[in-house]
Amino acid sequence: VVRCSAHRHRPRRVLSTLSPVAMMKASLVLVAALAGSASAAGHRAPLLVSRLRGAGCSSEGVALTPKPALAAAHDVSTVAAKRVMVRGGSSAKVAPPKKGIDIALLLYFFFWYLLNYYYTLNNKRALNAAGGSKGFPMTIATMQLLIGSLYGLFLWAAPDARVLPKVTVDDLKKMVPIAICFAGAHAFSVFSMGAGAVSFAQIVKAAEPAFAAVLGVTLYGKSVSKAKWLSLIPVIGGVILASVKELDFAWSALITAMTANLFAAFRSNENKRLMETPGLKERLGSVGNQFALTMLISFLVMLPVMLVTEHHKWGSFVETFKTSKPLQDNLISSGLFFYIYNELSTLTIKKTSATTQSVANTAKRVIVILGVAIVLGESLDPIKLLGCGIGIGGVFLYSFFK
Repeated sequence: VVRCSAHRHRPRRVLSTLSPVAMMKASLVLVAALAGSASAAGHRAPLLVSRLRGAGCSSEGVALTPKPALAAAHDVSTVAAKRVMVRGGSSAKVAPPKKGIDIALLLYFFFWYLLNYYYTLNNKRALNAAGGSKGFPMTIATMQLLIGSLYGLFLWAAPDARVLPKVTVDDLKKMVPIAICFAGAHAFSVFSMGAGAVSFAQIVKAAEPAFAAVLGVTLYGKSVSKAKWLSLIPVIGGVILASVKELDFAWSALITAMTANLFAAFRSNENKRLMETPGLKERLGSVGNQFALTMLISFLVMLPVMLVTEHHKWGSFVETFKTSKPLQDNLISSGLFFYIYNELSTLTIKKTSATTQSVANTAKRVIVILGVAIVLGESLDPIKLLGCGIGIGGVFLYSFFK
């Protein structure tokens, strides 16, 4: 048997600073490469096959026209080997291929964590640059969805990046409830981070499983095991404990974060119902297409809400954006990071087990909460940290139990 081999090139390491602009450029290059890999492979296939055929090989690397003698010898040896195995004789065992490190999965994890952290940090900085909770929170949330939508459209328009979905009008109508929930969860998350400490908002958002469990049982007819119900006790207790010693406590931050959890829980249940539609997965084509469509519809849903609530602030926002470099950099970068880290998290979850997902989500929350609190100089009272640990531990148990 004649086999063909191809040279492999190792990628170079690129070192860069982690400023918002540098991170934004690196993220664009990474995700564009990931998004276009499948499509580009398809376009390179004819050239690869032609080269293999020129060398007398098929696309699998096996000779297309072996010599008669070799072919006969191969047939005889195969039959003989089968006879030996049937009669109980021994034959040479082929060692199983060694499992290498999944570099793509490691990159998914790394950039999921990194971009989630930088989105949270830059989102807070953009809110501060625009006046905090009294500034333009709804406008900022809407502009972030617009930036993500433009990036999704770019991936569809760019050559060899992403194939357009083949969804119907009826499919898009069914996606509207999910888009409304997605927009609501995003908007109220931005409100909560503008109204108080980011670390506190993240701790409250960790209680999302409690909302998902209650909604699933009461409105969607789902069952939750006793172990899951018991694991919600430390989740709720941890949030209460963290709230007691929160120096930057504000009722508005607590209420908006809990409202974000409610929208996120609705979105999770509605998304599961949507994916039961026959043929929808095939028409969407990929997880990236589903998220891009959700982002685009969410922006269209959010835009009229922004015009109703903050239309009188639009002129002030434009003037502030023109003169504030921190607002420009952090708003644009947070919009891109929000889109990319959400898509990377979906890709990561698809490639891992349920246990790995539980550990990954728990570790991500801890990293984001502690990292952002340290950089922004937020309070890290021991009681708050204890509540954070208890709450996130409960979230881990809820995700782990079945």
